[in-house]
Amino acid sequence: MYRHILVPLDGSELAGALLAQAVEFARALGARITFFTMVEDYGATQEGALMRTLSPERFETEMKRQASAILSKAAQAAQAAGLTCDAVVRVGSEAYVQIIEVAREEGCDLIYMASHGHRGLKALMLGSQTQKVLTHSPLPVFVAKTAPLRGGDMTA
Repeated sequence: MYRHILVPLDGSELAGALLAQAVEFARALGARITFFTMVEDYGATQEGALMRTLSPERFETEMKRQASAILSKAAQAAQAAGLTCDAVVRVGSEAYVQIIEVAREEGCDLIYMASHGHRGLKALMLGSQTQKVLTHSPLPVFVAKTAPLRGGDMTA
């Protein structure tokens, strides 16, 4: 069925719950996982642009550190389940566009995402990234109903 699954993560409690479900899902299918996280383009803000200009190495190191904390926990969970995994980081501002592009570029055949927890009219008004991926993705999207993990988020 599905052989390569893209799992977008943002470091939140909800993403921690999604990670556990996605790893089990991939293990059951014998699929490999590509974990993805997007770092907001802090460089597009005035403060971020100044930091990027004054110290581009420090700016890049900090962006990579944030993403690495998220993806290293994901890779550990996949490896503990005996799964092959990759990790992709992008800097950007529209997560849904990045998710779809990475899934295509990596040759994924399924995007596995969390619902954002909102229902009905509120969900439509907020315009979640999951809803945008569902609307625009040419690939199938599995939307997992998740609840935040107890004991904190998955960031370091």
